Amino acid sequence: MDDTFNVTYLTVGGYVQMKKYRYIYFVIMLMLYILIILSNCVIVYLIWTHQNLHEPMYIFIAALSLNSLLFSTNIYPKLLIDSLSYRQIISYQACLVQYFLFYSFCGADFLLLAAMAYDRYVAICKPLLYASIMRKRTVTFLLLFAWLMPASQVAVPAVLSAMKKLCHFTLKGIFCNNSVLKLQCVRSRLITVYGLIVLLNIAILPVLFILFTYSKILLISYRSGRDVRKKAAETCLPHLCILISFSVLCAYDVVVARLEFNFPKTVRLIMALQVILYNPVLNPIIYGVKMKEIHKHLKKLLNLENNE
Repeated sequence: MDDTFNVTYLTVGGYVQMKKYRYIYFVIMLMLYILIILSNCVIVYLIWTHQNLHEPMYIFIAALSLNSLLFSTNIYPKLLIDSLSYRQIISYQACLVQYFLFYSFCGADFLLLAAMAYDRYVAICKPLLYASIMRKRTVTFLLLFAWLMPASQVAVPAVLSAMKKLCHFTLKGIFCNNSVLKLQCVRSRLITVYGLIVLLNIAILPVLFILFTYSKILLISYRSGRDVRKKAAETCLPHLCILISFSVLCAYDVVVARLEFNFPKTVRLIMALQVILYNPVLNPIIYGVKMKEIHKHLKKLLNLENNE
């Protein structure tokens, strides 16, 4: 029991007990994973190959799709293996790695959305200064900051947790998130307080910044002409949809793990699946449909222009 601990997978242990359902679950999860890979790769490919999409806003969208790919690859392969296994186990070290990557990519999502909000704020509220502010160096810095800052902060509780003694060996969940902290014999106050600081830095502050910038954009757009309002709606509404959905799911994760609310198993399963499914699938759909330039190139790629 020193190297591995039992993981309670609600979908397998509590809901998919018959062999035929295990294979159905595996097929569904595999199809979803393939959908996530293909849809996000298409967005990255379109932005990479078309010169007119080499602008900060589209670069941030490509980064968001790439982040979704990395996020999903951290979760789905293990789920697929577990769906065909009668005994789901994972080493504590591997669980901490998954915990670290999960929250690093979640934090990167928030910071990338904040970078996109800043880009839209400059484009709409300070259009004459856009070229001088959103230079290649600025975009590179924002991308590196979005990935490296969460990783450096989440690494601390992951390393501290690795040194803690375990008294419990059953993880309630389908992947390793904050619930891994409940396995420790004594909950570390240091890890708890530091975790709240990390939550503030990589989630709460970026969300407040996004809301502030979008309120400024909406105010400027309301005072401006119809074209400005239309431009603001086309670029900001998709970002707000992503932000709201992602914030709700992350808030659920915090409520369950930190406040230790006992939700029914079915609710836990549904919400856990949404955490790992909603954004990776929703991102390419929203940006592929709502962003005019990406949608145009997507139709050309799929040869749909001549059919309309």
